[in-house]
Amino acid sequence: MAGHSKWANIKHKKAAQDAKRGKVFTKIIKELMVAAKTGGSDPEANPRLRQAISTAKAANMPSDTISRNVQKGAGELEGVDYEELSYEGFGPEGVAIIMDVMTDNKNRTVAEIRHLMTKYGGNLGENGSVAWMFEKLGQIIIESESVNEENLLNDVLELGANDFIGDDQDFLISSDPSITAEIAENLEKKGYNVISSKIEMVPKNIIKVDDSNASKILNLMEKLEEHDDVQSIASNFELIDSNSAN
Repeated sequence: MAGHSKWANIKHKKAAQDAKRGKVFTKIIKELMVAAKTGGSDPEANPRLRQAISTAKAANMPSDTISRNVQKGAGELEGVDYEELSYEGFGPEGVAIIMDVMTDNKNRTVAEIRHLMTKYGGNLGENGSVAWMFEKLGQIIIESESVNEENLLNDVLELGANDFIGDDQDFLISSDPSITAEIAENLEKKGYNVISSKIEMVPKNIIKVDDSNASKILNLMEKLEEHDDVQSIASNFELIDSNSAN
């Protein structure tokens, strides 16, 4: 499956660190509010909101926090009005980068993102400059411990998923974005441990980057991820061991 790169693994391992900084809840709250704003507060009639609630529950967000921010987004309670944007560009080694952003001040945000890109070896491009290199997919991660791979394959295909790949720690399941939350919910009902369930931009083709040249890319990606307005970030590179590159 395209896009299950070492960067995805790095992001997965960083999740615990991000949670300590409060970043995860902040990003989820924004998504809850924007999803409710654009599609209403009823998750049964709003697939995006259903996905956001699934993500919030997977992150152990309290139910009252979820409900309150859904109401804020739908205008039922007073809240911040966030605007949804995407920024695209290139990083060191020519890797493509695409970011989903939510902000209450887009002029401030674009200036800050442009500054980070320039400072750490990248450049911000026009809309559409790299989007064609990615496709939007549901990405569900489940813990692989005690999971029978053949049974899982049968279950995910029955539920309408596209495919899955695995390693020693977890399985990554790919699906159409519109049914990702439903698949995650059904997998949980079947007893699987769903670690995360998200909609992500997945690269169609991967640029392999020697790990000896990767520090600049990883540094830029981390600085962008740390920005409060960046909801998600995707790139099209995979780290390879310089000793086995040839």
